[in-house]
Amino acid sequence: MSSELQGVDLQLLLPELILTVGLAMIILIPNLGDAKFRIPLTNYRLPVFIGGHRFKLTRDPRLPNWLALATLLSSLIVSVSAILNPSDWSGSVGGALHIDEFTILLSIIFLFVLVLCSISAGQRLPANPNASPPSEGDDEEAESKKTEALFDNRRQADFHILLLTMGLGMCLMAKSTHLFMLFVCLELASLSSYVLVGFHKESEFGGEAGTKYFIVGSVASAVGIYGMSLLYLWNGNLSIASLSESWQSMEVLDPIAASGVGLMLVAFGFKVGAAPFHLAIPDAYSGASSMVSGVLATASKAMGFVALLRILTTVAFPVSGEAFWYATIAIISVITMTWGNLAALSSENPKRVLAYSSVAHAGYMLAAIAAIGSGLANSDSMVLIVTAVLFHLSVLVVFKMGPFMVLSSIERGGGSRSISGLNGLASRDPLLAASMFVFMLSLAGVPPFSGFLSKLLMINGIVSVSAGSGEATSIISWITSVNPVFWLAVAVVLNSALSVFYYLRIGMVMFFENNDGEKETPCNPIARASIVALAILSVALGVGPASELLLDLAEQAAEALLL
Repeated sequence: MSSELQGVDLQLLLPELILTVGLAMIILIPNLGDAKFRIPLTNYRLPVFIGGHRFKLTRDPRLPNWLALATLLSSLIVSVSAILNPSDWSGSVGGALHIDEFTILLSIIFLFVLVLCSISAGQRLPANPNASPPSEGDDEEAESKKTEALFDNRRQADFHILLLTMGLGMCLMAKSTHLFMLFVCLELASLSSYVLVGFHKESEFGGEAGTKYFIVGSVASAVGIYGMSLLYLWNGNLSIASLSESWQSMEVLDPIAASGVGLMLVAFGFKVGAAPFHLAIPDAYSGASSMVSGVLATASKAMGFVALLRILTTVAFPVSGEAFWYATIAIISVITMTWGNLAALSSENPKRVLAYSSVAHAGYMLAAIAAIGSGLANSDSMVLIVTAVLFHLSVLVVFKMGPFMVLSSIERGGGSRSISGLNGLASRDPLLAASMFVFMLSLAGVPPFSGFLSKLLMINGIVSVSAGSGEATSIISWITSVNPVFWLAVAVVLNSALSVFYYLRIGMVMFFENNDGEKETPCNPIARASIVALAILSVALGVGPASELLLDLAEQAAEALLL
């Protein structure tokens, strides 16, 4: 390979290289010290700089957070630059990675989520450079606080190493055009998420949630690997381009190929939180810290939908006619959105409410994807629907991470375990309460917020596929003759209306319930500014030039995937 080509490859993978360098820095720099190595049989000692008494700067417990945030921001800036100049950042690396507008947009989503998580980590997992060991004169409360501060200091590097590892896996997974590479990168990110869910092992809920999430996730991964092995048995190659070519050349559906795709859908169904594979998700969200739950609800979900879109719209998509997975995905989508909304109505834990809300949103996006496989969609309709899904995944980061960051600000005091922990939030912190209410309205799909626009685009895409499929001689005849795809749009509308009740319930307790003795909400300035910025973005991405820019980027990404 020429040096010029090597330079191009390095540029295409620059965000991932930055993450790799950041990982190495977090591992090495906090361990730098004055250690020396004595040369055998001599009295000479050579400085090795690893171990010994650490230097003043390197022993600062805030250093891992600073390094992680700088790394993620640098990688995010490079990715934003790439999507604004896609012609300079498009190409393939080897035979397993491809960079285009689709992969860059997803990388931006992943990195933006992890930046917000790193900011929130300073709130939920604070580093205290002045922490000291407990002394004999301390009472029980003071001893507990000092021990907790020391414990939080010791695990700063662990948390941020896992965070960057997850980001590296996600970004590489988005660029993967080979199923084996895709699955390895997905599991790299997933393994980090399993540990992060149970990271706060001092919590009575964290360990249980992490164990459940790991067991169910491992089973789903095993099923997906078996499905991948069936596809290899059928085609002899796991390249997505090769699989797509072989699929389109089939005259009769091969049961081995169909079984392989079906088993992989089970694995990816768990990642997106689709029913009935979602059962471990509410426990994981409620047991994990709020910042980690936010990552699972946004970046992890987007990761699953990347894999689904690769499989369903690229590999297992027929030249003409209805896709074999259409009816299955359509039924699962309706069950998922309905189950999620009904379960959220009866939940008293705000993180479980947001978990079930996340399940419902997965149903909305699955309904849009199902419409693509109906056999009625032309190329324009497919681009319209995938654009809507990508737009929804993008804005979901804004109004889903926002509530979890608000909950993170009250979490250390136990206030995130019950909706009553939000009672009177407007009286003790009006800015956070107003932001939280904006997020709830966006999740409900109330105009003019971005959640309304994203749902409207998905409904419009579904309806455009089924438009004109019914006879209008009478209402009854039209209802019986219209294509079933249309009823997916109806299901999205009805479930969105149903979700308003539990979203507004959170708004009601913040503004109309009495404050339960809490005087203030301890939220650091950076986290507070981030929450307010997300609330503003929730409006800006629903109307105005910001929404048009994001829609253009989503459309370019959809065309890169499909055309």
